This record gives sequence, structure tokens and C-alpha cells, in this order.
Amino acid sequence: MLDGVRILDLGWVLGGPFAGQTLAQLGAEVIKIESLEGDLARRFPPYFFEGDSAFYLSVNRGKSAIALDLKQADGRAVFADLVRRSDAVIYGFAPDVPPRLGLDFATLSRINPRICVGALIGLHDAPPYDAAPSFDTIAQALAGVMTITGEKDGPPARVGYQVADLVGGLYLALAVVGALVKAGRAGQGSYAQISLLDGQLAMLTWQAQNYFVSGEVPRALGSRHATIAPSEAFRCADGRWIVITAATDRFWLPLCQAIGRPDLAGDPRFIDAAARTANVAALSGELGRAFLQRGADDWAERLFAARVPAGKANAIDEALAQPLADLRHMVETVARPGSGSPMRFLGNPIKFAGSRPLSYPPALGQDTRRLLHGLCGYDHARIDALVAAGSVFCAVPEKPPA
Repeated sequence: MLDGVRILDLGWVLGGPFAGQTLAQLGAEVIKIESLEGDLARRFPPYFFEGDSAFYLSVNRGKSAIALDLKQADGRAVFADLVRRSDAVIYGFAPDVPPRLGLDFATLSRINPRICVGALIGLHDAPPYDAAPSFDTIAQALAGVMTITGEKDGPPARVGYQVADLVGGLYLALAVVGALVKAGRAGQGSYAQISLLDGQLAMLTWQAQNYFVSGEVPRALGSRHATIAPSEAFRCADGRWIVITAATDRFWLPLCQAIGRPDLAGDPRFIDAAARTANVAALSGELGRAFLQRGADDWAERLFAARVPAGKANAIDEALAQPLADLRHMVETVARPGSGSPMRFLGNPIKFAGSRPLSYPPALGQDTRRLLHGLCGYDHARIDALVAAGSVFCAVPEKPPA
């Protein structure tokens, strides 16, 4: 899909690298650009595999890697040569950093008029917000996400994964693809900016629209859906939980039969979708008592057979081991270069003809020499001089044998 497209990924930690990995999953050649110290995520505790942080491994597959000191003129010159031979640049710096390092769109477009630049920021690019530190949880809080997550009347709760960073990365990848399409048509690159806060506000979708229409402020309801009933988690006889969503009569009537309560279908309190939503507390009580009669696995089988939308609330190990994860190729095993040790990774959720498993995440400076020689045309003496000056780092320090 993006075969032949080269992207320079200066992202660090999560959102930016996730965008880069997503673009690699679409077939792009992604070159990870790091400082000589490397992406901070390489050192994130507590879990490591043969020296690599699990956090780093999670979002850097399918990339080659080069290490540059962009604070040095020689490092910036090397980066400019890479920009001349690339289609897009992505990064996740505070808004005041790119102009200082010559990474802003105006500077890069003078080097390559077709270059597309995608920037991921925290809040906003103008004072007083441009210098404000912002992390995933802060974006969730400011966007109201934490007040609609968790139990009813409970304290604000974060989404269980870093949803602001990851959604920001997805929007960044999408923006870059859009910019590449424009560049292909017009021959001119463009700049796109994604804010973590904007991404979370955008994801409010119907909850925000409901508020605009009604003036009613959405609140956390635990697993219960705000406008669909029944749609929530129920405890089963074995202490596990089953989650159901029977939004219409098409699913409601088979649900009543499957749980042995056909009488509920004719109960005036639950006679249609509006009535079920209005009487959700009573409905939840009736269903809760029914689901306590069997274990979660039993219910999951019965409801699947009845074509009622339902699923066990899996723990992460169960989610990754379920047959569907295998059928959808969502767990892949890749050998670590050098040692050959196998490591499992999440697969590509974007299915298309010709897609292939991504390579193992790169070591720091793994491809510096190869890229500078093969892509930029530097001879090995010049690369050696850059290494000696501290402008670049090569994981392969010597000239490879002829």
C-alpha cells in the first residue's frame, strides 16, 4: 500500500513511534532517527528482553535505525541528506523544538519541496500552552475521558492503556497518508499537526454530540452503556464476567430464550429498546440473577450459538491466547537478530494483500553505516569521520568487508 514510500521517524516513547510502526505496517520504509543516547523508551523499566525494553519493542517493529546528533551542524547536514531522499518526516516534540533544530516544515520544505511533515504535540502550539508538559493521562483528564471511565460515582479513572498517545499516533499516521496523497497529486509537500488533546476530544463523538443536543453531561457508568440496554458486564457463577450487548429486538428476544427467561420479552418494562433503557436498573437486576446460574464459559458458548453479541471479559493473557487472535494473525513470533531468541509480538491489524510480518525492532544505530553509504552515498571514510566527531553513532563501527 505504501511500498516505495520512505518516512523518517523522529518520534520517541509511544505516540510518534506507534505512528511510525503503523506506517511500516502499511508497507512504508520507516527509518527511526534517534539521538546518540537513543529513544528514552529503550530504557523504560520494568521488563526487558535481552537488553531491550518491552515498551520499546512494542512500537518499533519494521524500522531501520540511525543515530544522529541534531544539535551538531554535521548531524543536521546528514539529516538534510536523508530528507532529500525521503517522502515524509514525523516527530513528537514540544512545539518550540523543531524550529531550533531545523526540523520545522518551512526549513525541511526548502530542502525537499515534496516532503510531508507530521507533528504530534501535547496541547497547543502557541503560548502559554506550547511549553506546558503534557502526558497521556493529562490529555485524558483535560478531554473529560477520565470522568466517563470507571464506576458510577467513582473517582476519575484512566483508560487501561495509553489511549491519548495511541490515538494521537493513529491520527498522525492518517494525516501523513493524506499528505502523501496530496504530494503525489500536487507535487508539493504539506504539514499536519495532531494534538493529544484534540485526538481525545475528537473521540468523544456521540457523547459530545449528545451533550450538545441535550445539555446533559455524560458520566461514568462502569461497564454499562449510556444509551443501549442491556449492554454491560454481568458476574457469572464462577466469579468471571460475561459482557453482552443486545441493542435491538433481533438480539433481545434470543437473549431472553438463551438465559431461560422468555417472560422478560413480554414484560412491559422491557417491551422495546426505549423501555429497556428507561428501566435499565430493573433490567440489570433481572439479568444479573439469571447469569449467576452458570459459568462464563458456558454462557459464552450458549450466547454465541444463539447469535447474541456477547463475550467473556478476558484477562490479557486470555485475550492473546484465544483462537481468534491466532486466526487473525494478531500474535507473531520473530527471532531477535544475533541471538536468534524468539519473541512474540502483536500482529498487524491492517489486513491487505502482500502484507508481511514486520522485522524485529532495530538496535540503536543499527543501520547508520548502511543507510549513509547505500542511501546517501557517503564513503566509509566520511562516515568514520562523522563517528569520530560524535555526529553519528554506528552500531557497526567498522567498514563492512568487501
